[in-house]
Amino acid sequence: MPETQKAPFIDLAGLVPAPITPFNRDGSIDFAAIQRLGSWLGSIPGFKGLVVLGHAGEGTFLTQEEQVDIPIIAGITTEGTKVAALEAQRAKAAGAQTGLLYPSHGWLRFGYQDGAPQDRYKTVYEVSGLPLILFQYPDNTKATYSLHTLLDIAAQPVPIIRKQNPELTILACHDEYLLHTAFDVDGMLVGYGNIAPEPLLEMVEAGKARDYPCARAVHDRLLPVTRNVYHRGSHMEGTVALKHGLVARGILEHATVRSGLLPLVHTAEQEIHDASKQAKLGKVVPPKSG
Repeated sequence: MPETQKAPFIDLAGLVPAPITPFNRDGSIDFAAIQRLGSWLGSIPGFKGLVVLGHAGEGTFLTQEEQVDIPIIAGITTEGTKVAALEAQRAKAAGAQTGLLYPSHGWLRFGYQDGAPQDRYKTVYEVSGLPLILFQYPDNTKATYSLHTLLDIAAQPVPIIRKQNPELTILACHDEYLLHTAFDVDGMLVGYGNIAPEPLLEMVEAGKARDYPCARAVHDRLLPVTRNVYHRGSHMEGTVALKHGLVARGILEHATVRSGLLPLVHTAEQEIHDASKQAKLGKVVPPKSG
């Protein structure tokens, strides 16, 4: 077990998309489409990394063998602490630089015992040696970490995190409500970065400059896309909608998903394509690899 020490600094101040996992029509992983998506995103100034195998990446629907084929910043999504630590080990062995550790999913409905989240982060890091990103669920779930819990996980003895630790990177993750948090963060870790990285980076810079009119203009420009991707029956439909958005941008040929998710209603594809045009999100030409 590695000696516990301060995790190395990783620069994530900018845009960190959480990409979808493209599938072929038969349900197998489409590695050529992964290459196109990653090459395009990686060519954009302000891009700082990829979070794979999270919610948007359908990470919980992939086999263990498939998970280790595509890590960079790896979503650690398994339920128990021990299996999460083993998942983090596999991700690190495959080349992941850090992990995005989700709360146990049972906590979403039933809540958690005091000290359990701290133990989850501590154990996963000690077993795997993988630096971890703290993931915070919204306040309408029972898995939202209290301030005390957040401070314990971050190993901070005082409640004013930013003042005492200016080097700490804080990223917005609320895809639907980014304007509201753009002025208090260093960047964004969002699935939305799959389909709209250019305007989202404009919003990041506007937030850092405290330029509300500019940030609001980006928000308003993207509003048709936001509504058609995220304001559906459930947030999980956003993953399917993101794939349609990538079809609209020319990265994917189709929006195939795996069981656990279902295709959207037949009108959704045209609605998302029309919203992309309205937001001026045009077709892209990914840079050629190698």
